[in-house]
Amino acid sequence: IPVFILAGLLVHCVFLVSIFDIYFSSPLVHGMTPQQTPLPPPAKRLVLFVADGLRADSLYELNSNNTPQAPYLRAILENNGSWGISHTRVPTESRPGHVALIAGFYEDVSAVAKGWKENPVEFDSVFNESKYTWSWGSPDILPMFAKGATGDHVYTFCYTAESEDFGAQDAAELDMWVFDHVKSFFNSSRSNQTLFSALNEEKVVLFLHLLGIDTNGHAHRPNSREYKENIKKVDEGVKEIASMIDDFYGNDGKTAFILTSDHGMTDWGSHGAGHPSETLTPLIVWGAGVNYPQKVTSQFFEDNFLKEWKLEDLKRLDVNQADIAPLMASLIGVPFPLNSVGTLPLEYLNNSAHFKAESIFTNAVQILEQFKVKMSQKKETTLSFLFTPFKPLSDSEQINFLKKARQYIQRQKYDEAVSLCKTLINLALEGLSYYHTYDRLFLGLSIAVSFVGWTTYVILVIIKTHTNLTKTVQSDNKESTVLFYGFAFVGMMIAFFLLIQTCPWTYYIYCLLPVPVWYAVVRELPVIQDLAANLLSLHSHQSIVFLLVCTLGIEILVFTFFYRSTLTIGLLVFAGWPVITQLWVQAKTTALIWTLLCVLLAIFPLMPVVGREPNIPLVIVTGLLTLLISCFSLASLCKSRNKYRNNEHLKVQFYQMLSIALSTYVVSSTHDSLKNKQGLPVLNQLISWMTLVSSLVMPLLSPTFLFQRLFSILLSLMSTYLLLSTGYEALFPLVLSGLMFVWINMEQEALQHYGLSHKPKLTMFNFAYATDITQFRQLHLDDVRRSFFFVFFIVTAFFGTGNIASVNSFDPASVYCFLTVFSPFMMGSLLLLKVVIPFVLVSCAFEAVQVTTQLSSKSLFLIVLVISDIMALHFFFLVKDYGSWLDIGTSISHYVLVMSLTIFMMLMNGLAQLLTTKRLELPRRTKHHST
Repeated sequence: IPVFILAGLLVHCVFLVSIFDIYFSSPLVHGMTPQQTPLPPPAKRLVLFVADGLRADSLYELNSNNTPQAPYLRAILENNGSWGISHTRVPTESRPGHVALIAGFYEDVSAVAKGWKENPVEFDSVFNESKYTWSWGSPDILPMFAKGATGDHVYTFCYTAESEDFGAQDAAELDMWVFDHVKSFFNSSRSNQTLFSALNEEKVVLFLHLLGIDTNGHAHRPNSREYKENIKKVDEGVKEIASMIDDFYGNDGKTAFILTSDHGMTDWGSHGAGHPSETLTPLIVWGAGVNYPQKVTSQFFEDNFLKEWKLEDLKRLDVNQADIAPLMASLIGVPFPLNSVGTLPLEYLNNSAHFKAESIFTNAVQILEQFKVKMSQKKETTLSFLFTPFKPLSDSEQINFLKKARQYIQRQKYDEAVSLCKTLINLALEGLSYYHTYDRLFLGLSIAVSFVGWTTYVILVIIKTHTNLTKTVQSDNKESTVLFYGFAFVGMMIAFFLLIQTCPWTYYIYCLLPVPVWYAVVRELPVIQDLAANLLSLHSHQSIVFLLVCTLGIEILVFTFFYRSTLTIGLLVFAGWPVITQLWVQAKTTALIWTLLCVLLAIFPLMPVVGREPNIPLVIVTGLLTLLISCFSLASLCKSRNKYRNNEHLKVQFYQMLSIALSTYVVSSTHDSLKNKQGLPVLNQLISWMTLVSSLVMPLLSPTFLFQRLFSILLSLMSTYLLLSTGYEALFPLVLSGLMFVWINMEQEALQHYGLSHKPKLTMFNFAYATDITQFRQLHLDDVRRSFFFVFFIVTAFFGTGNIASVNSFDPASVYCFLTVFSPFMMGSLLLLKVVIPFVLVSCAFEAVQVTTQLSSKSLFLIVLVISDIMALHFFFLVKDYGSWLDIGTSISHYVLVMSLTIFMMLMNGLAQLLTTKRLELPRRTKHHST
């Protein structure tokens, strides 16, 4: 039923997209008025250094010989300025980090789709509020702040995108480029009167974006010599720039300096998730209007960093990343960015108590403005009797707060004013979040109801069309018309209700989806009654045991998403399957190999996540092992009867073996070349891309006999997988496909064991003629186990070599055979391909199992759909947007993963059919061999 597949795809796409609408829509509102502190600011200009990808510990910790990593900055925080840790939020990527620093809000996840580059929404920033901003650095970051600015007072100077090369000589050159350009810019201003006078204005910002540290961290890891050398170079550069600027302005003491980072980096050189190494970044502030170091005798923090860094006696002032935007605005006296949710960190300011009270008051009013706009928007789109306002900040409460704070400031009770304003800020932020998540429960319930309805419907379709549990029942036409009108009426009521409230169009989809889904279920009422009668007449304890086993299986699958080691337990249970079901009696050798391979595969989930420690020799060994196996297969092919072979087939297999050998060579030589800092050799890059393209076509040239075709698919995909491997994961597809070959044999034995069919000779089995010959049989309980095996193997293919649920587990080193210049989409696509290859192997094996066990591919696939939908419903309820950022990120990616897996398995099913049954004929053939 193509209609059914289409409906399924549509429904699942809605389920997948809904999560972003329900949990992650843009938090920005527009229409506020700018708020500015009425007192004169301490600084005329601000210099912001952002060392991209710099971890807090990398900057603050001492070397083994007790000397600082960055001597100049260490001296600053000990003698001249204030310091602390800036806590960033997930996703720890460059774009959201810079938006938090410069605009003061945490970017919504909707920016993912735009690849972090463009603004999905316009926003205000400190740069926009300044008189002039000059910025130097990466083309990925600077343009987005210039583009969002009104008028042309934000100037950018960028190097080319090609300079960001992970395999290049030394990425610290990127930072040297910035420092050199800033120096020459100031030198040229002495002979350019317009520029000179602009530089001497007030409210000027200079922004230096230093990408070298991040690029070196990706290429060499943060504990490498290159990363640490780069920190030293940045330290020297900052020292030179600071003294040059002071000289330029004649040491007028009106310059404030801030050094921080947009995000940190894991020990294996990636970022994006919520590990402390990614979310803790340094913050050092000095110059005009900034507090001097404050000596303390004791201070308490949950981490032990102070002791490690030998900074126990200097006050550490921690902030949230978005607090830096109001700090910058306050120092140079520009309005706070309109969408900022940062709280001004008063302890950094060296100014009168009056100035601090006025500044935090301005901060409170600016956040309250956003709250008011958000509330009025919600009020407009909700019926008045259904609207429940945020109680702690009713209109009267707001006026009360502001009045009280104003009075405190007038009476010079500055401490009371400050604490009152901080309370107001916290309430306003709570209120913003309250209105932002106002419709969440209502939408979540709609989706959950659709989910349950859809899963019920699929179970009914399986029972009705693929089993003999129910008699075919004729439905009463009159009844079905009444039903139809009933449901149509409900649908119209819902649509009318949404129309009055002027809801967004997506709400109509989420709220109306349950109507057709449940209509389809209720229409099958006779089937349900018939089924209930049948089940009651069966032995009830059998059905209960069966249900319990099913539930346990699905729970285990859900668990694997949180603990990879659950896969090991599952695989060990699988290893004992032939013993439990007495299958080993009739096929001892097959059962033994099955058990052995299950145990081997069970080792993978216990290994550390891929990419932590590259191990190229292991990849080379895997390449040679694959060659060895294909030699054996080639030999057995040559020995077999002539009817089964022709020279073209041998040519195809020979070419595939050559491709494996080439891949092995390319991996080894590329990594040597990168180690010696010689970049990626062009020839290697060419071979890699050619291998990738040919591996998609080669299997289609091989014969369609079952094992020959499957082996050809394995060899083709393996050559690409080797190029994308950096360690033990290269062995994974080999062991996995070994198990898949045995699985196909085991399923044959199982069929005989249950007396469901005679045994076809597997070696002679041909994919191309499979569908015509076999008479499809009805489903049996054992088929539910077959489908469960498939879902379990798919999840194993996914988590076997690493937890992909977290963004930071990707290692950019795995794409170095294809490209080393930073290109997020290209790298992302290649990493996705690496994840997909084990999937394809499992899907093709499942296709073979379906065909050889005489089942229509649809019936088994529907069971798979039910299993994955029940899992998805689990994760839908586990999604959360509170708690640590790591939890939030993981809970979303789990749901998105299960939903994508389901949509993906539908596509995979098609791809597997194409790969196994289609055949490309090579031209110039004189003789034809037919089976």
